[in-house]
Amino acid sequence: MFRPKPTSEHARAKKGNAIRRFRQEMPLYLLALPGVIALLLFSYFPMAGIILVFKDYNFRGGIFGSPWADPIYKNFRFFFNNLSTAMRSTGLTVMYNLLFFLAGTLFAVAIAIMLSEIKSKWFIKASQSLMFLPYFISWMVTGAILYALLNVDSGLVNQLLISMGKEPIDFYARPQMWILILTIANTWQSCGYTSIIYYGVLTGIDSSLYEAAKVDGATKLQSIFKITIPLLRPTVTILFLLSVGNMLKGNLNMVIGLTNLNPVLFPTTDLIDVFVYRSGVRNGEMAFASAISLYQSLFGFLLVIAANKIAGKIDKDTTLF
Repeated sequence: MFRPKPTSEHARAKKGNAIRRFRQEMPLYLLALPGVIALLLFSYFPMAGIILVFKDYNFRGGIFGSPWADPIYKNFRFFFNNLSTAMRSTGLTVMYNLLFFLAGTLFAVAIAIMLSEIKSKWFIKASQSLMFLPYFISWMVTGAILYALLNVDSGLVNQLLISMGKEPIDFYARPQMWILILTIANTWQSCGYTSIIYYGVLTGIDSSLYEAAKVDGATKLQSIFKITIPLLRPTVTILFLLSVGNMLKGNLNMVIGLTNLNPVLFPTTDLIDVFVYRSGVRNGEMAFASAISLYQSLFGFLLVIAANKIAGKIDKDTTLF
């Protein structure tokens, strides 16, 4: 179908409208500019450093001046040479992240529901402030508190066991117990922060739903399970999808702070980041550390795509994209 070419007047009018619209939206562009600059500086420009993964890094040559690795996959080979250690670190990292999310979500949702049932505003504010406090406590400080509780010689827990006529437990020599200890410590630190998100969702729920349920004879527990939890499910799904991308990233600061990299506990605390730190970073093997970071990022990206597709088949409104 023949279409006449736009006249010069039409083109000038279109250009004028674009300029006028840009001027009107200028405050919005300026508002977004700091975030865009930060995204470029800290997320996109550093991607050029991926080349380090395929380099035989030395401090004199730097990232771009160091020679290429021979073979090109040399930095990956160090991690996967001992396949059992690599799989152990990967499995532990995924296991802990799943445990952290499940336990953290369970307690955060429970706290948010309890807060939503309290009518006293000052009590809610005081409770939220106290629950927020652990989020700002350093893992080193938490490790000192934990040592004071679990120390075999003078720890509070062992002193209580001795007073009851039982044998003390050397927690720092029993790796299997640290699966529970690390889960409890992470939940204690993060659930207060996460509960604020769920509490914000609960405050936006239409109160007429609960009034209608009460008229129909529903108990408080039935209202929670039939109204509150189903309405929280999309938020839980979205937070899970956001956490899936970090499923292969371990909390190095937590493990260092709580265990001081005790080699006895490595069977249950040797996460990928811990293995990379003690095997690569402390020895100056920056290329090896970068290679494992790339492995974590690519694996996390694939997990996000898969989890998002699965969530889309269950409920299209809960997908990220």
